[in-house]
Amino acid sequence: MKKSPADMTAKPNVQVLERMFQLIDVLAAKEESVSLKEISEKTGLHPSTAHRILNDLTIGRFVDRPESGSYRLGMRLLELGNLVKARLSVRDAAMAPMRQLHKLIQQPVNLSVRQGDEIVYIERAYSERSGMQVVRAIGGHAPLHLTSTGKLFLAADDPQRVRAYATRTGLPGHTRNSITQLLLLERELSKARQYGVARDNEELELGVRCMAAGVYDDQGQLVAGLSISAPADRLDEGWLPKLQATAREISLAMGYTTGMRTALNGPEKS
Repeated sequence: MKKSPADMTAKPNVQVLERMFQLIDVLAAKEESVSLKEISEKTGLHPSTAHRILNDLTIGRFVDRPESGSYRLGMRLLELGNLVKARLSVRDAAMAPMRQLHKLIQQPVNLSVRQGDEIVYIERAYSERSGMQVVRAIGGHAPLHLTSTGKLFLAADDPQRVRAYATRTGLPGHTRNSITQLLLLERELSKARQYGVARDNEELELGVRCMAAGVYDDQGQLVAGLSISAPADRLDEGWLPKLQATAREISLAMGYTTGMRTALNGPEKS
């Protein structure tokens, strides 16, 4: 049976794409430019085939040719990567993992980001079965030093910035458990740096305790905190590994790479 033009071209198109990905992977593995000979050896492609595809990639600026016979990744990939990064929302990346964590523990799971001297709640997974009312609605805010996520952000700051925060805000308290002294806050932040997690022991609301782990971006920077809220007498330490695993999953979706050094080394803890 005679093949249609579409049938005849389908396989070569897929093959060309596979070869393009091979070539890009080889270039990505090296910081310096790579010779055509080495590219051919690593991909198993004939030099003429590799040269032809690299030529096409060079025209599209996906590959640069700094000198004859050598290649490196091009600026077009950086431009596209920056577009993806700009469009990637931590909230979008977090929603499904948050819901899954909530299903496991049946307690509210919160996603918060820093805004100046406060955290802002940008997403929450919860249900009436959790046995507690929602403490802070989406869009609500709270002082950094009174929340588990806020402490993660303060722990990521250097000591001078923490002292400046304390001076600027006066470290106001909301409950009898609130940390309102700089020395006590610094001790709390030291523990957060050591363990990669932070806690709120009825410091924002009486009867509510929280634990938080950090969410990191492709630069290893803390961009959000994922926290579990529960009635003070029901917060289960067994939830901590699940919380950290979920925060790590969101971080990976944000471009975080395992092994990156972060301010809190949070994603490497388990």
